[in-house]
Amino acid sequence: MISEPALRNGEAGVAAAAQSAAPRGLQGFVFALFFIFGGVTSLNDVVIPKLKALFTLSYGEALLVQTAFFGAYFIVSIPAAMLVGRVGYLRGAALGLLTMMAGCLLFIPAAQSAAFPFFLLALFVLASGVTLVQVVANPLISTLGRPETVHARLTFAQAFNSLGTTVLPYVGALLILGPLAHGREVGRLTGQALAAFRRIESGAVVRAYTELAAVLALAALAVWTQRGKLPVVRAEQRNPLHAFAILGRPRVAFGAACIFLYVGAEVAVGSLLVGYLSQPDALALTVAQAGRMVPFYWGGAMIGRFLGAGVLRRTSPGLVLAGAAVAAMGLLLMSGTTHGLTCGYALLAVGFCNSIMFPTVFSLACEELDVQAAADASGVICVAIVGGAVLPPLAGHVADQFGLRAALLVPAACYAAILAFGLYAKARREPAARQAA
Repeated sequence: MISEPALRNGEAGVAAAAQSAAPRGLQGFVFALFFIFGGVTSLNDVVIPKLKALFTLSYGEALLVQTAFFGAYFIVSIPAAMLVGRVGYLRGAALGLLTMMAGCLLFIPAAQSAAFPFFLLALFVLASGVTLVQVVANPLISTLGRPETVHARLTFAQAFNSLGTTVLPYVGALLILGPLAHGREVGRLTGQALAAFRRIESGAVVRAYTELAAVLALAALAVWTQRGKLPVVRAEQRNPLHAFAILGRPRVAFGAACIFLYVGAEVAVGSLLVGYLSQPDALALTVAQAGRMVPFYWGGAMIGRFLGAGVLRRTSPGLVLAGAAVAAMGLLLMSGTTHGLTCGYALLAVGFCNSIMFPTVFSLACEELDVQAAADASGVICVAIVGGAVLPPLAGHVADQFGLRAALLVPAACYAAILAFGLYAKARREPAARQAA
């Protein structure tokens, strides 16, 4: 899913200093981190329909799940990066995994309370751990090998991220959504009966996240045992807010805005998938069946990353980005104006178009920046991931007022802006290429 470098001010210097001492055997641990935080993030897509049904929420209310989750990127990213600068990569990763575990365990009291806000709190704590792990994983994989192969390592690591977003939603659909298909109608219950029903049905969510907590505890222990294999190199201390001065550069500002819009669009489509595919005029699936279709959305992104890596070596990145944005808009239009299999599979195929967008926007936004400026831009772009907290609830409110088909206009508008950035970047690169020639 979201997996580009989240470097803070000075972390580029940390990576360079640790380069020679980085044992290559650690790569497997870092690939596992990519798998974990990608999969945990995509679980939201199956948690949303469960909580929507249990608490009889509107789409706008249910998509507050994404606000609670992606809001952590806005609040926690800079403090997390400062913490990593003090304790080092591997200790930071272990702390992040333990924070994720704590968030998972908070689902237990949330279920006992049978109150939606407590689930949002648990998701925020879980996402805070995800943010910390992501702040570690991207720059760390850059240190584990030769500088000339860094792009190949990042691409390979992102494949593990996409693998997580493909596998865990399927498992989550089986564990979380399956029981809902056999439950009683929530709308018929009131008072104590309703609270008791919510506690019982929340048990499916609790069991899934409790099992995940056990896995995270083992992962944290495994990473902690490796903590001595990398030196803790202190980063230069700067006011982290100075990084936002980089937004004075139009290319970086445009790119950061597109990251905000891209993440919001990707998450909005994923969040609405189960409800959309369940419609009688779409695939007419049960909630559980629709949940098992979510991995096709994220799996398309995984396939697209492998194919896109080759295409980007031969074609202008701006042109590829623009083409992917046009394709995504076309698929959303097709899904919103057709019915049956065409409607459903067109929406799932948007995941394939998403595949190259984040890394391409990121690289184009940071193009021609020096090391410090690139680190500043990366930190700001990580904060821009908060688009996943803002735009999905907006799409949900549109769905409540005008229907799910109308809600597709929200991500379509986001892709239109990304199309403009792709064309802008292509136009800026061509004169530079002619001058270099």
